[in-house]
Amino acid sequence: MTTWKAKIEVTFKKSVLDPQGVAVEKALGVLGYNNVENVRVGKYLELVLRTGSESEARQQVDEMCQRLLTNPVIEEYSYRIEQQD
Repeated sequence: MTTWKAKIEVTFKKSVLDPQGVAVEKALGVLGYNNVENVRVGKYLELVLRTGSESEARQQVDEMCQRLLTNPVIEEYSYRIEQQD
């Protein structure tokens, strides 16, 4: 078995309003950062798993994201897999 680290980023789909992102953008404007626009807030997850291959690790991460870690109706995700020593 090989140990893999998955680094997963989850964000709202571009068509979905991100109220937290809007609030952060407004707050940055109040602080004088008037050149900031289109702020999006998301989630970042890391997990370590043991599998026989990278393809198996990718398959499991995809399943986890689709079944639990994201809401596929309003969120999208991307991830990187790194082999651990």
